[in-house]
Amino acid sequence: MKQRKESMYSWLCSAPSLLLILLIVVFPILYTAYISVTNMNVYHWFNFSFVGLENYRDALFVFDSGFLAALGRTVLWTVLNMVLQLVIAFVLASLLNIRDFRGRKIYKTILMVPWAIPGYVSILLWKTGMFNSQFGLLNQWMERLGLQAVRWLANDVSAFLCCTVVNLWLALPFMIMIMDGALQAVDKSYYESAILDGATWLQRAVHITIPEIRGIIGPAVLITLFTTFKQFDVVYLLTQQAGARTGANIHTILTYAHENAFITNNYGYSSAVSMIIFAMLILFSTAVNRRKKEG
Repeated sequence: MKQRKESMYSWLCSAPSLLLILLIVVFPILYTAYISVTNMNVYHWFNFSFVGLENYRDALFVFDSGFLAALGRTVLWTVLNMVLQLVIAFVLASLLNIRDFRGRKIYKTILMVPWAIPGYVSILLWKTGMFNSQFGLLNQWMERLGLQAVRWLANDVSAFLCCTVVNLWLALPFMIMIMDGALQAVDKSYYESAILDGATWLQRAVHITIPEIRGIIGPAVLITLFTTFKQFDVVYLLTQQAGARTGANIHTILTYAHENAFITNNYGYSSAVSMIIFAMLILFSTAVNRRKKEG
């Protein structure tokens, strides 16, 4: 009886939190799933009807719907950014950890500056200050070299590269900080023994540094993968912002879902795309957790 009362008391205490979770997490997911099987759009706001899996079919099996292209671009975006972040962060953190390196604290502070600036401010500064076709710094430098100005954000390839540069600017401080802490945790006696055996820097990095820091940077890599995969603000603010489109068509799955929801007002289709993204993230999380348990 006493155990039952304690159980009831614990449920009563947690009821407000559970109710809040239902309202702000569970209900939106269920409502989005419901909308995804209807034809709700600007023309069928109140009189929408059930269409089954038609929206999912259009997204996954109609090649010119744009979703598969956006998905492929998102995968490329995630892999490219992840590889570049790991390589650049490893190199910079290794340089910061050189013995007797002067000004280490100053350089660390400078490298953290992009992290301190609000993301949307940095993105708009890059857009107007660096990539602007008329008065951006890049085109000013090119004109001084006698080269023709380039519309950096109007071409798909150059716009994708520009977005990658800005994302690296925003994301590298976090990865550098994690990498720096991981490198400092490596026992320096390993390096001393390797140097006595004649190992080069590359051999020390491959056989000592990377195996030693793998467990430390693993969670940071997973966080960065999730963050990069569902990145929205960089691509949207640089190329897809309403009223300031640049002409490049480099939709990721998040900007693609946003356009179908708030530009073309096709809420049923956009909800189906959102549920596909949600399912992909759940499957990826499950696979990662299962691999961690097996490891």
